[in-house]
Amino acid sequence: MKGFGISPEAVVHPHPESKRGPEPGMEFNLADLFENAADHFSDREYLVANGERRSYAEMEQRANRLAHHLAAHGVGPGDHVGIYGYNSVEWVETLWAVFKLRAIWININYRYVEEELAYIFDNADLKALVYAREFAPRIASARHTLLKLEHSIVIQDGSDCEFEALDSADYEQAMASGSPERDFAPRSADDHYILYTGGTTGMPKGVVWRHEDVFFALGGGNDPQTGKRATRPEEMVARGKADAVVQVLLASAPLMHGATQWATMGGSFLGRKTVLMARFEPEETWRLIQDERVTTVMITGDAMGRPMIEFLNENPSKYDISSLAVLTSTAAVFSPVVKDVFFEHLPNLLIVDSIGSSESGNNGMAFITKGNTAMKGGGPTVQAGPGTIVIDEHSGKPVEPGSGEIGKVARTGDIPLEYYKDPEKSAATFVRFDGVRYALPGDYASVEADGTITLLGRGSVSINSGGEKIYPEEVESAVKSHPEVYDAVVIGMPDERFGSRVAAVVELRGATSPGLDDIQAHCRKRIAGYKIPRQLHVVDRIERSPSGKPDYRWAKAVATGEEGGTGGDSQNVQQG
Repeated sequence: MKGFGISPEAVVHPHPESKRGPEPGMEFNLADLFENAADHFSDREYLVANGERRSYAEMEQRANRLAHHLAAHGVGPGDHVGIYGYNSVEWVETLWAVFKLRAIWININYRYVEEELAYIFDNADLKALVYAREFAPRIASARHTLLKLEHSIVIQDGSDCEFEALDSADYEQAMASGSPERDFAPRSADDHYILYTGGTTGMPKGVVWRHEDVFFALGGGNDPQTGKRATRPEEMVARGKADAVVQVLLASAPLMHGATQWATMGGSFLGRKTVLMARFEPEETWRLIQDERVTTVMITGDAMGRPMIEFLNENPSKYDISSLAVLTSTAAVFSPVVKDVFFEHLPNLLIVDSIGSSESGNNGMAFITKGNTAMKGGGPTVQAGPGTIVIDEHSGKPVEPGSGEIGKVARTGDIPLEYYKDPEKSAATFVRFDGVRYALPGDYASVEADGTITLLGRGSVSINSGGEKIYPEEVESAVKSHPEVYDAVVIGMPDERFGSRVAAVVELRGATSPGLDDIQAHCRKRIAGYKIPRQLHVVDRIERSPSGKPDYRWAKAVATGEEGGTGGDSQNVQQG
């Protein structure tokens, strides 16, 4: 794979790490899996987004049309096609169209400013781009970095932004120009999927997966209920048909993030229905649960769970939410105090806490019922998923259960190939110990005596105070359990004596304003003294990514005075 890039040859021929899929016929290929589901569930409703609906048959036909249009404009195996917009049926139609051609779609974060956008345009080597008209001015400002772009398509979204200078085809006209027939060349389990992830620090990185590996890591190939691994692609339809009722999943986060991508793709392999929101709104979430008879809601921790439950507290009878059976959370801390309030309203609810990353897939899950919501660390305590262990990052030896030792979450088996065009970061994240290749995305954890994994947090944002490592997620959970705190982000600030001290940036609930002493006294009952905040900043609103992840760069700017909090004041106490 020359220069760690993706070429048509690299997609057609196996990577040295490749594992072959089934014999000729249907493969563990994402487009193959979707087409098989479309053949068996053609009349079922597949997607609901912003009031628009697509059955499996409609999605299949429209994706075929768009694929033929893209092929007519030179898109083929290994080519990169950007998708830039809010959640919509067009977003999903585009992703299936691209996969049908054995091309690779690139997720573009709609919150990127010009510098970040220019970076990903240049780094991702886009040959084509499908975008919402609202973003045309941003694209035009970074057009000079799209050196390989040959074709673009604009989705009409009701905005009046000028896009003529980009010479883009209209989405519906492009759709109408293509054939609805499924007459594409055979595909491979070695075809590639790339997920660009910015994480909480640094520029975006493109995680390169084989289709087969990512299907087993994120797409449901390992059944989360039974642990059974699919041996043939056709098994997914059989699993879907075994459901007593058609499952309906509401994904609250943007499609530009992996969790919602895999809710939408993985659910399709089973014939399930997915409901998308253009943007997260607490009341809209409950309305959709009622109107679409949603059985499962996927959120990102407190960032979505807290406003949802507070709306329900204030409006307990406004919507019929009796269909909701499962609430699943990933990518952010989901505090026990918030979970407990969900159980007050829905005592039979099953809450699923999951841990994972773009670089490793799903690393483990915890199935939580009423009365069982405690956390042992900053994040959930989960049963390890297939191939997941906690290892010493230097020796590669597994951490001893119950020892209190801290290591890094590692996964082997179905893991990515690399970061796109970044051999240095690839070598640091995808490592070998004793001949075994692991993905080490950076999450620290400990192993309980029973073998379960307690997630502590990312080392890249951990705080070293007096030689003690402090994980922000654990402190954030303690701070957010204060009755007057609505949300919080915790960072490290320079300290002459201890190197770093803990600083909390908080959004309060109402008119009351607890002081630092009050926050400290509350936290002292939940975490060790050295982890307690020594600096407090009050802001009108906590900034988070659309998926709910904390924005640590923004919080650091607040704490250093680059961005002010409410009144511009902060309270400080030196650690003693």
